[in-house]
Amino acid sequence: MNWRGYGRLTHPLVYDRDSDTLRPVAWEQAFARIGEILRGLQPDEVEFYTSGRASNEAAWLFQLFAREYGTNNFPDCSNMCHESTSVGLPQSIGIGKGTVSLDDFDQTELVISIGHNPGTNHPRMMGTLHELSRRGVPIIVFNPLRERALERFADPQNVMEMATRRSTPIASTYYQVRAGGDAAALKGIAKALLQLEEEQGNVLDHAFIAQHTQGFTAFADDLHATRWQDIEQESGLTRESLNQVAAAYAKSRATIVTYGMGITQHNKGTSNVRLIADLLLMRGNIGKPGAGICPLRGHSNVQGNRTVGISEKPSAAFLDSLQRVMGITPPRHHGHDAVKALEAMIAGEAKALICLGGNFAVAMPDHERAFPAMRGLELSVHVGTKLNRSHLLTAKETFILPCLGRTELDLQASGRQSITVEDSMSMVHASSGKLKPASPMLRSEPAIVAGLAKATLPASKVDWQYLVEDYDRIRDLIEQTIPGFEDYNQRIRHPGGFRMPLPPTERIWPTATGKAMFSVFKGVHENVVVEGEDVMRLVTLRSHDQYNTTIYAMDDRYRGVFGRRDVLFMNEQDMAAQGLEHGDRVDIHTALPGSALTLEDITVVAYGIAPGTVGAYYPEANVLVPLNYLDEESGTPSYKSVPVRLTLRSKENRPLAGGR
Repeated sequence: MNWRGYGRLTHPLVYDRDSDTLRPVAWEQAFARIGEILRGLQPDEVEFYTSGRASNEAAWLFQLFAREYGTNNFPDCSNMCHESTSVGLPQSIGIGKGTVSLDDFDQTELVISIGHNPGTNHPRMMGTLHELSRRGVPIIVFNPLRERALERFADPQNVMEMATRRSTPIASTYYQVRAGGDAAALKGIAKALLQLEEEQGNVLDHAFIAQHTQGFTAFADDLHATRWQDIEQESGLTRESLNQVAAAYAKSRATIVTYGMGITQHNKGTSNVRLIADLLLMRGNIGKPGAGICPLRGHSNVQGNRTVGISEKPSAAFLDSLQRVMGITPPRHHGHDAVKALEAMIAGEAKALICLGGNFAVAMPDHERAFPAMRGLELSVHVGTKLNRSHLLTAKETFILPCLGRTELDLQASGRQSITVEDSMSMVHASSGKLKPASPMLRSEPAIVAGLAKATLPASKVDWQYLVEDYDRIRDLIEQTIPGFEDYNQRIRHPGGFRMPLPPTERIWPTATGKAMFSVFKGVHENVVVEGEDVMRLVTLRSHDQYNTTIYAMDDRYRGVFGRRDVLFMNEQDMAAQGLEHGDRVDIHTALPGSALTLEDITVVAYGIAPGTVGAYYPEANVLVPLNYLDEESGTPSYKSVPVRLTLRSKENRPLAGGR
């Protein structure tokens, strides 16, 4: 369904059950009814969901509203993507954020890119990789699919490349690791590095390891005990290839590792993140120029939301600050992440869902259970700019509240307002919309949150209207409750904003030991192993004309697919082994024990993908991911390696282009 055809939401809407339609409703009427319902529920029966598109100001108000109401139920879009980073990196280096700045890319001597496709998902990164390649910096890529933008890229801002239709090679070496084989590959590189140390010496940074880390001996012992045969089988890569990567890494004086959801969305995604940190710690590549760890997140403020308090497991220090500054008594018990929120909805324990943006049900796994759970709620409230599928999974009572877009003029009592976000490199900067709003009925996200809070909490200790009149007042309170925001309002008025504190960049480690911690990844499997020659590992992925769950067009031109999304990318050797041909129609079945999830009538496309791996589009393929198939440490669903089997449906090929 082309959701773009419905345009912008311009009026508050309420679901009319009698006519099965959405009809306009006055803002104050909507707020009053929502508040009435929420006052009749227990706080922990309500889920407060945030999308990474929300600003720091809106997200901080949202968590304040929920905590004064009485819950820490904060399912968040980050639970589905980089929660493994937020859990794993603090265990390794003391903070759940990357350590790299743009300046580091100017000084690096090697980039290792694992599990992401910047051409589609992080286009800004393509300009950086393009410049690095032109400078002769090696870029080693690990990815199951051959992705066009990781092979070659023509910079649209490069006049010569545009005029001559030439492009620049990106990957100096490209390794097609099997889905779920990242841990094995990382352990292979680290194991080869130990061998180089034994043969040559001066490969490991012994002074750094001794002064700044703990746990190296156990880490090294595990690598010695891991067999090359197991590494090769699980990763799909040869020992020789991994030795070559180790040699390049040993040669580099400053290395950056970038990674995406191909690392985090596995049963052991958190362990994968720690392994990347381990590899960097071996040569002291954290806390020096040109080096570090660089998780690439998606939404513009998914990192900032977490910084300003969107967490189901808030720290005691943060809650103490809220209580001291705001005079509220926030709950101390942990709340729900995204999966636990959906489980509570399925069980009938959660009765209301308040969404600050996003497309919650569609982004989640197991739609066969997620969609009915949405319809079973007493109340759902969606703050958004455009209609999406989750909005139409109507509860007993559903409200859709239209907000300003980031580029639209936000006028409050004190005048024109700006909002702030924090990017993946911990830079906080302000933006201020200039365009005329799509409708005079639109309200800003902070104003909508304040309206909900006032209607729900008539005896609130917070002057919500006062805060919304001038966003500087919200930022003053963020500064008082969260470390790192000193002189917030002054610093965001400087060009480029400011960077949040990152102690590991100064080799200060806010861990329990005060040291960076090596980890031990037992074995080589990062997901449940399902035996069988016919079992493939499914990767869910996005098309080029797609942003998260928003599909702008049906084309995926870099992969040669046009006008459709019902495709399965498959290696030609695997196709031959299963008696399939390009264009055959198949059904895909989840092969996990006890699972009967199926995606029907999907067309096979021959593609350059690692043997044993198949790929299908997100979110359509989410129906194949069981809700409990996740990383137990972070709660992140394992979208990137689902065991599946294929059954032939028809040899009657539909018209199909593409594949390579």
